[in-house]
Amino acid sequence: MGILDGKGAIVTGAGRGIGRGHALHLAANGASVVVNDVDRGEAKGVVAEIAKNGGRASLNASDISDREGARALVAQCADEFGGVHILVNNAGNVKDRSFLKMSDDEFGDVLRVHVFGTFMCSQEAALRMKEQGSGGSIVNTVSAAHFGNFGQTNYAGSKGAIASMTYTWAVELARYGIRVNAISPSGTTRMSASAKIGGKVVDLPFLDPARNGAFVAFLCSDDADYVTGQIFGTGGERVTILEQPRYGTSMLKPGGWEVEDLQEHFKNHLGKQLEPVGLMKTPYPFYDGVKPPGA
Repeated sequence: MGILDGKGAIVTGAGRGIGRGHALHLAANGASVVVNDVDRGEAKGVVAEIAKNGGRASLNASDISDREGARALVAQCADEFGGVHILVNNAGNVKDRSFLKMSDDEFGDVLRVHVFGTFMCSQEAALRMKEQGSGGSIVNTVSAAHFGNFGQTNYAGSKGAIASMTYTWAVELARYGIRVNAISPSGTTRMSASAKIGGKVVDLPFLDPARNGAFVAFLCSDDADYVTGQIFGTGGERVTILEQPRYGTSMLKPGGWEVEDLQEHFKNHLGKQLEPVGLMKTPYPFYDGVKPPGA
């Protein structure tokens, strides 16, 4: 018996890397898995691997950034496996370019896969789950790039949008028994090979991308039926909970603030607590001012 027996699952971008690991773990724990990837050959290999291990899977090569593709993907899971109970939105792409050089197409192509793909697949799956009356689990994928990363306006912006969608859907869909969470996975993949920190390509240590899958399988099980609206860092040896956006230290003034008040009080209060930004956060570096070259 597996903790996901009887559940129909979908993993997008499951042909390799992190998505492959998700599909293998879901199947190993009893789910029947639709392995989606636009690279049909890679997806076929994962389906065969699941079958070899005694699991049940089918191939889907739909473009999830297209409404018809998302609808066909969800319909396939319902038709072949008797319902849709799990959706893991993993598919993604990168087109890195510094902000001032990024083209409209580079920006839009990444948002289309990450944001629109996640939105459309989740909407189609949630409508099925509601109709079935079975509840379900949606797992989205965010990234530490959400914190801010050089050359990734499109990717970081997409991941920030997905985080906010995760919180919103968790609130809206709880009434139907549908849980919505997200993971920020780690692993060595084709996408991580060009990772940049501070604008420079870095040689990161190898991390097995499949090691995110066990947590996803747990998160989709009834053992985690109380977990929703959360984002977790996964992979390697860690599982960590990401703190949700929240208001921090405040300044209060009866009657409200005027410009002169802010000139007098801001720097010595909130000005001393400014948040550093970026993936590798260092102490706030801009206290001497952010000035144009030569100033």
